[in-house]
Amino acid sequence: MSQAATDSRTLDAASSATEGKPRFLRGGSGLLARIALSAIVVAVGLAIVFGVLFLAILTLRDRSVESAHTQQVIATANRLQTRVIDLETSVRGFVISKNTRDLGPWRAAQAQYPREMSALLGLTKDNPIQHSRALALRSAIDGYLQTYSRPLVGFMERNPRYAPTVALSNRGRLEVEAIRARFRQFLDTETALSNARQSRARTTARHALEVGGAGLAASMLLILLGALYLNRAVARPVRLTARAAARIAGGDFSERLRMTGPGEVGELERTFNTMAASLERTLADLEERNQTLAESEQVKSELVSNVSHELRTPLASVLGFSALMLDRDLAPDERRRYLEVIRTEAHRLAALLNDLLDLQRVEQEALELRHEAVDLNALLAAQVTLYSAQSEAHALRFEPAGEPLLIRGDRDRLAQVIGNLLSNGIKYSPEGGEVEVGAGRLGDEVTVWVRDRGLGIPEDHQDRIFTKFFRGDVGRERGIAGTGLGLVLARQIVEAHGGEVGFESEEGTGSTFWFRLPAAAESDAAIPEGSLAAHDDS
Repeated sequence: MSQAATDSRTLDAASSATEGKPRFLRGGSGLLARIALSAIVVAVGLAIVFGVLFLAILTLRDRSVESAHTQQVIATANRLQTRVIDLETSVRGFVISKNTRDLGPWRAAQAQYPREMSALLGLTKDNPIQHSRALALRSAIDGYLQTYSRPLVGFMERNPRYAPTVALSNRGRLEVEAIRARFRQFLDTETALSNARQSRARTTARHALEVGGAGLAASMLLILLGALYLNRAVARPVRLTARAAARIAGGDFSERLRMTGPGEVGELERTFNTMAASLERTLADLEERNQTLAESEQVKSELVSNVSHELRTPLASVLGFSALMLDRDLAPDERRRYLEVIRTEAHRLAALLNDLLDLQRVEQEALELRHEAVDLNALLAAQVTLYSAQSEAHALRFEPAGEPLLIRGDRDRLAQVIGNLLSNGIKYSPEGGEVEVGAGRLGDEVTVWVRDRGLGIPEDHQDRIFTKFFRGDVGRERGIAGTGLGLVLARQIVEAHGGEVGFESEEGTGSTFWFRLPAAAESDAAIPEGSLAAHDDS
């Protein structure tokens, strides 16, 4: 069995098994689906990474906003504290100088104080503790303005002579120091809160950088894995296919791919293997046809040689003796002898033509067989008697079996087979001698054999002995007549009866040809009239 046929059956079986399965159970899903799945995995991974990074950025922004808010609270509180200091220092300068122009900062501070205090209260609404402190600052500053600063300015404007006494008083300075102490407490708390928020902002920024770096590394890893997968699933199989195609183009049709690719790549591999198997099978068929053509040419040459040789001798005899009969006045006995020669040679020509016609019928499967009960004992005895008269130098010895050898077949065709074996046994024993004929039954088969002690068949010719028109060198060298069709026809006839034919031979010691046929059951075939068993009963 050829490798191409084995590969073809394997591929067909694999294809049939694959076609019978649902798509999700076949050898890999579609390549497009796999690529899409890989892209989705990469996209989801990137989305997660960038989502985490986005959250980190939002958190960093919130920390930055908190830090900026704290700085704004501190700046507003510092400005407000500056306004309180301006209130106290401006009044102190006015008391000392008694010049109303020194009250400019005092008046500006009073004008800006409500807006800045309102801003501070608004900025501390998110922190209840600081908001309550801001309210306390507002109460303290309002109390300072209402109970001391404004009444003092009014009093000094009406009574400037009391300026030295007021200047020596520390009440205003003490109240302002108390207010500034509140500011220090407020600012210390807000500064601590600012430092904590800045620390959290720095930590968040560091985490964001770490997440960004990890996300970038994960993205690169996913892209690398996707590239490796595409290389393994697509690029590598395509490279292997290209190399295999190059080897096939170079004449190596045994190349096959491992069908491990996914989806369409797997289909490509299976199609490639099918194509390679088909090419290998086609090449084998072409080589076989070329060999057949070469053998046909050789057979045709042998046919022309053999047929021309077989025709030339009888035709020469027919033409020669007929010319003698026409050209001479012959005596009746001599004329009869010449006519007998002509008739004999005409029979040889007819036999040759019959063999050729039989061969044509066999090749066209038009050989018709009659199926009737035949006793091979009787048929063999008749053929031995007939062929015993062909040669005085040969003795044909036949011992019939002790029981009827019943078969169902064509009597005339089986007689043709037996006659061919007997004729060959006589022809290929040119020195004469004994030709043994035997038959017997073994189980459900009947066997017939013909054994001679003649030339035998050379070992290098034995595998061609059933080839059309093949006669070997021995027959031609010895001048043994024949066309090389007898054994071919014998085998075809035996095989048409459901049997087989064979031989055993050794050069120089003779040959034994045999054939086996299925025995007929007694219920299927009556003992034919005229058989040896019938003679024994009579």
